[in-house]
Amino acid sequence: MPLMFEQQPRESNKAFAAFKTYLDMGPERSLEAVAQKQSKSKQLLKRWSAKFDWQARVKNHAEHLAEVERTAIESAAVEKAVEWHRTHEAIRREVWWEAEETIAMVRQARAQWIKSGRTPGWEGMARMLDLGIKLRLLAGGMPGEVKEVHQHVTGTVSVEWEQAIRKAYGLPDDAPIVEVEPVTPPAKLEDGKGGKP
Repeated sequence: MPLMFEQQPRESNKAFAAFKTYLDMGPERSLEAVAQKQSKSKQLLKRWSAKFDWQARVKNHAEHLAEVERTAIESAAVEKAVEWHRTHEAIRREVWWEAEETIAMVRQARAQWIKSGRTPGWEGMARMLDLGIKLRLLAGGMPGEVKEVHQHVTGTVSVEWEQAIRKAYGLPDDAPIVEVEPVTPPAKLEDGKGGKP
């Protein structure tokens, strides 16, 4: 079954060509403009427009494009997430290997000190062991330290999300996206009632 904006059954090539011209004109489309471009009478175009429901087909075309765009944005987000996961996995494996090497070195040094009967350098061993444990925690996705963080995040909306927001709210490409500011309630009068002074 064809999509509504494709050529319909019993729609002649000429009628479809007129519809395509109408569709491709964008928001400035009109039957008068199509009549001039196609060298057809406005009455004929009105009949074709009613018979083949041009308005619904234009809406269907816009919905189809919005769905295609949504799918493309979701697909791009999934691809980025997979790529990010692969990158993190490689880093985790490397960090885990470094942790194991560090801990093995501490164990080896401790065994040598015990074997030699000397007093070990506990401070150096403790630092290396601490590093090894922190590396293991990091590789396992756990925090090496617990800190209380107060952070205010600011930023800009990415182009993909801005386009998605425009589509969702039906905003034209040139319309500014305005930040909403809180409204301050009116000042109270001395008698305790709100209103204008």
